[in-house]
Amino acid sequence: MTGDHVILNANILDLGISPAAWQLSELPKTSIASGDYFADIGRLAERGTLDAVFLADNPSMSVDPLGKTFYRDNRSLEPTTILATIAAATSRIGLIGTLSTTYNDPVELAERTLALDHLSGGRAAWNAVTTASAGAGANFGLPANPDRSSRYRRADEFVDVVLSLWQAAIDGREITHRGEFFEFNGRLPLDGSPQGHPLIVQAGGSPAGRELAGRTANAVFTAETTLAAGTEHYEHVKQIAQRHGRARSDIAILPGLITVIGSTHAEAVERYETARELQEPNQELTVLGRQLGHDLSGYPIDEPFPQDALTDPDNPNTFAASLGFRESIVRGIGERLIAQGRRYTLREAMREFGAGGHRRIIGTPEQVADTIEEWFRAGAADGFNIMPDAFPSGLEIFVDEVVPILRRRGLFRHEYTETTLRARWNRWTTSLSPGPRTASARQGV
Repeated sequence: MTGDHVILNANILDLGISPAAWQLSELPKTSIASGDYFADIGRLAERGTLDAVFLADNPSMSVDPLGKTFYRDNRSLEPTTILATIAAATSRIGLIGTLSTTYNDPVELAERTLALDHLSGGRAAWNAVTTASAGAGANFGLPANPDRSSRYRRADEFVDVVLSLWQAAIDGREITHRGEFFEFNGRLPLDGSPQGHPLIVQAGGSPAGRELAGRTANAVFTAETTLAAGTEHYEHVKQIAQRHGRARSDIAILPGLITVIGSTHAEAVERYETARELQEPNQELTVLGRQLGHDLSGYPIDEPFPQDALTDPDNPNTFAASLGFRESIVRGIGERLIAQGRRYTLREAMREFGAGGHRRIIGTPEQVADTIEEWFRAGAADGFNIMPDAFPSGLEIFVDEVVPILRRRGLFRHEYTETTLRARWNRWTTSLSPGPRTASARQGV
């Protein structure tokens, strides 16, 4: 495999990222509590030789996962349980699970994820995040979430403890840790896995999150929606990694990419509009307001977008949503306002940015491949976390139609050549071209 190739993960958000995913999928809502469903998705992703499947998580228990359409609240099964099921049904696909540093114990998490790494033959990775969900604290006996500063200090120490325990498992030694949040003496009851230990992914877009990613992560899940924002963020995180003594290639930048795909552009638009008709009233407005941290329900939707909704939060340390998502959306809306002035309305903003905080492409397989290649060539992404509107059809058309186009362009593998996720990651890292990417990439093998 050459260095000039993209990394592609399938982000499994239950039945899909669309609020109407369960209708589009034509599957029962209870599929998200079925091991067979996730095993099938894993096999489909592996058929497309994708790098990994990616699972989100939410430690809050504020809604019924089978009855709510808001995709962020629909976690029905614990991620490592799902990934163990996928591991048993596959042999090469990587397994990335989101687990909070705010509401987990580092020793238990280190053992649980290392156990998954052993059972999967060295295919596991941990997406280390903090939890901003306002409803999570009460579920763990706390009156409120810790503030952002405390969460990230804990996250920094948490990741260091986990990495120390994993490395000690490889070395066969005990460790002693005394820190602000944790004290530990001993070692895990496991040796190193076939790949040594799981990889680290990070998904925080705040300054503290980017610092943690640059210092420790193999990859970072980002939320930029424009090419200009993507290239700036890409360079920023790479520079942080270098400041911590790492190579630029030690960390991969992987934006989320929402895909709505049709055999023609008109067919893709029709699929998208059908989903919009099926979603709950004011769904997009609610999601956009939640991510901006501003109640938009009282504004006329056909009037100019309200500028006050873009003002910085009074106290970023206590802001209850994702700063990374907010930054991306504020920038995107700001660019539209510069281009269109007062003609850009709240209705247009909620339609464009109320879909989940990531870049969205509605189009043909060729148009999706063009977007992936454009961002990759421009140095805005090393790959993408693909977020289909609905499973399994959205992933199936990506695997069967988009992946072959990327292969023909020399941007993606034809088959797996490594057995562990780390070996595949290391091959990508060590084979990167030292100069800028160009359209003359060699064909993958």
